[in-house]
Amino acid sequence: MRKAKWAMLAVLLAGAAPVAAATVAISAARMLDVVSGQMVANPVIVSVDGRITAIGPAGSVAIPADAQRIDLAGMTILPGLIDMHVHLTSDPTTGYYSDLEHTPTFSMVVGVANAGRTLDAGFTTVRNVGSADYGDVGLKQGIEAGFARGPRIVPAGYALGATGGHCDDNRFPPNIVVDRSGVASGPQGFREKVREVHKFGADVIKFCATGGVFSARDTVDGQQLTQEEMDALVDEAHRLRMKVAVHAHGTDGIKAAIRAGADTIEHASLADAEAFELAKKAGTAFSMDIYNDDYILAEGAKNGVPEANLAKERAIGLKQRQTFQAAHKAGVKMVFGSDAGVYPHGDNGRQFAKMTEWGMTPLQAIRAATLNAGEALGMATDVGTLAVGRYADIIAVAGDPIADISQLQKVKVVIKGGTVAKDAR
Repeated sequence: MRKAKWAMLAVLLAGAAPVAAATVAISAARMLDVVSGQMVANPVIVSVDGRITAIGPAGSVAIPADAQRIDLAGMTILPGLIDMHVHLTSDPTTGYYSDLEHTPTFSMVVGVANAGRTLDAGFTTVRNVGSADYGDVGLKQGIEAGFARGPRIVPAGYALGATGGHCDDNRFPPNIVVDRSGVASGPQGFREKVREVHKFGADVIKFCATGGVFSARDTVDGQQLTQEEMDALVDEAHRLRMKVAVHAHGTDGIKAAIRAGADTIEHASLADAEAFELAKKAGTAFSMDIYNDDYILAEGAKNGVPEANLAKERAIGLKQRQTFQAAHKAGVKMVFGSDAGVYPHGDNGRQFAKMTEWGMTPLQAIRAATLNAGEALGMATDVGTLAVGRYADIIAVAGDPIADISQLQKVKVVIKGGTVAKDAR
């Protein structure tokens, strides 16, 4: 009894949402069915203990007498959004060398704040693809225990990579010791590293196949792991029933990762026609962060990003958007991944407008962040659609997101597991 009282007190002190009512009935003016692409008039959703038990037009769904009613009159509802590429414990405004100014636990405070902003933006599930000190695992545990507000988190722990690569830290001379917990060499070394991060709570594996924009002493497109290393890494992750996300800008690294069996390619900036065909054949999805170029080039210098890294972004940004357009046109499966942390969390929804600007219809962009993302996570029976058995993760907007995709930048109501997490009507 004492333990339960202290747990409830901790929840209240943290400002977390109260325990969900056992039975909830949610009604609205319209519901976007992301599977059919149709709008359903006057929908009613009933959830019990956070999962949907009944859904349909008003009059077709029996509402239990003891249900808590949530009436979203005049609003459009759709599934809670999913961002497949975030870094909750990172923030662009803290500066490129901020880890020299703050204790390691500073990033967890940042993560708690960013988790709340992400949830308020309508993203009820995220895949966190890289965090030092297993910060994303800790955030997941804290949110699930009720100590903080935030989305459902699929954590990667440390991102894995080669010595001197994008997932290593090359900013300092050799007399300064840095955290290299994600670094390995050779096929067996990467197998052991996969086992290690799995042991400490990772639910997905993220590795760096090529260089990147925000790393030092590498090229954006250069391949950094051998085919044999990627093959072993992916094989070990899949043996542990874990999905694999691969940071890859360069063409050769992208194709090697797809051949290894990667589940998603992150960034995919320089993928070519052969990579598109390989991805389609393998069922590999592309997660392409095509909004953040605007933010990086506008604010990066003020945030302390070195000119060498900004030059990399200038070289790759437009090409990535052109690749996004070509990949989508070629029929590659696309999922929503923003790389929030490179730009401010809570602005994730700004990417939807870029996705439509570069070739998607609004429905296709929404499916990338719902239906497609749920499938790519291996969580299609939990998230990504509004259907019986899924979590009652629901967002509401004032207008029609199919007619005006910018509605997803101003989500009014967020419901996570049947509990109202935000109501800004």
